Amino acid sequence: MSEALADPRLVEEIRAAIVRGGLVEPGRATRQAVAALAEDALDDGRHILPSDARGAVVTAVVDAMLGLGPLEPLLRDPEVTEVMVNGPSHVWVERAGRIEPVGTRFADADHLLHVIDRILAPLGRRLDEASPMVDARLPDGSRVNAVVPPLSIDGPVLTVRRFPGERLQGDDLVRLGALSGEMLVALRAAVAARRNILVTGGTGSGKTTTLAALCAAIHPSERVITIEDAAELRLPLEHVVRLESRPPGVEGRGAVPIRALVRNALRMRPDRIIVGEVRGGEALDMISALTTGHEGSLSTLHASSPQEALRRLVTLALMGDLELPWRAVADQVASAVDLVVHQARDASGARRTVELAEVLRGDEGPEVRRICRWRPEAAGGFVWSPAAARWRDDVQRDARRAGAA
Repeated sequence: MSEALADPRLVEEIRAAIVRGGLVEPGRATRQAVAALAEDALDDGRHILPSDARGAVVTAVVDAMLGLGPLEPLLRDPEVTEVMVNGPSHVWVERAGRIEPVGTRFADADHLLHVIDRILAPLGRRLDEASPMVDARLPDGSRVNAVVPPLSIDGPVLTVRRFPGERLQGDDLVRLGALSGEMLVALRAAVAARRNILVTGGTGSGKTTTLAALCAAIHPSERVITIEDAAELRLPLEHVVRLESRPPGVEGRGAVPIRALVRNALRMRPDRIIVGEVRGGEALDMISALTTGHEGSLSTLHASSPQEALRRLVTLALMGDLELPWRAVADQVASAVDLVVHQARDASGARRTVELAEVLRGDEGPEVRRICRWRPEAAGGFVWSPAAARWRDDVQRDARRAGAA
C-alpha cells in the first residue's frame, strides 16, 4: 500500500473532521481507534474510493494524527537510509547508497512546517525566522536537520538521516566488507588499550556507525560520557551518561554549547569521553582532557584524509578563546590523538574503513604513519604496512595489561 495513493487534501479533510468531533484524546489515542474514526469520517463524507486508495488514506490520517504524517511510511521502510524533503512537493530518499525521488507529498508548506514542529516540540527546540536552522533527532536516534525561509529559498527543507533499528556491530561491518577481521581485532585491542581514537571521513561515510561499533569494546565497568549536538549514539554499554547541547531560547539566552559540556564532563568522573563530532572551539578542551589523564576517548571529525584531519583539529583548537601559539597546539594534538580511523564512501554507495594511521610527533606538528589501507586490487582488499606488526604488538600488549588491571 503506497502513501502516494493518498490525496494530501483528502487526508487533511478527514483529519480535521476527526479533530472537530472531539473523539480523540491527546496522548491516549491508539492507531486502531484513529483508523476506525477515519473509516467513519470517509463514510460520513460519502467518499467512494477503491480499497487500496481508501486504505492509504486511513493510514495517512493515522500517521498525520499520531506520527510524522507523510514521512511515516518512509521511516518504516528498512531500506531507506536518508529522507530529503525539498519543499512540500519534492521528496527524495536514499536506498542502498542511491538517491531516488518518491511520490510522497505534503499538502503545502504549512503542513511540512507542522511536521517539523512535531519533531522539535519534545526536544524544546524551535525553528522560525529568527532561528531558521536547527539540528534535532527522532526518538530512534535518527539525525534531523531543518532549514526554513529566508535561508531556504523554495520553502522548508527537511533532512532525516536514519540508522538501522539494530545498530551494526563490528562483526556486521566485517560481514559487509567495511573492514577486515584482522582490522577489527586490532581496533578492539586499541580501544581496550585506551588509545585515543579519531574517526574521520566525509559526510555519510559511516563515521558514527564505526564509532559506535568501536565503543562496544569498552569494558562494561567503565563510566562513559557521550557529548553530542543531537544525541544519536546508542552504545551497547551499561554505564553511559548522555549529554546533549542546547541552542539559545527565544530570548537568545540559555545556550549550552558542546564546549561547556566537555568542560563539565571532566567533573563527572569519566573513564572515557565520547564527543559525537568535533567542529569548533571544543577541540581545545577535548585535547586538554586527552592529555591530562582521560585516555581512551573517541570522537569523529569531517576530513578528507588522516593528515588533513590532524591539520583541521589544530585549526579548530585555535578557534578557542585562548590565544595559544600554533606550535603549542600542534604538539598537544600530536600527544592527544593516537590513532586515526578514516572512512570513505565509494561510487556504489558502499561505506568502509579505508585507512588506519598512527599519529606521531613530527618536526612540523603531528604526522601520520599508515598502518593499513584499502586497496581494491589487492587480495582481501586491505593491505598492512611494514609498521603494522610493531603497532599491533604494542596495542595487544597494552590491552592485556589493561585487562589485568
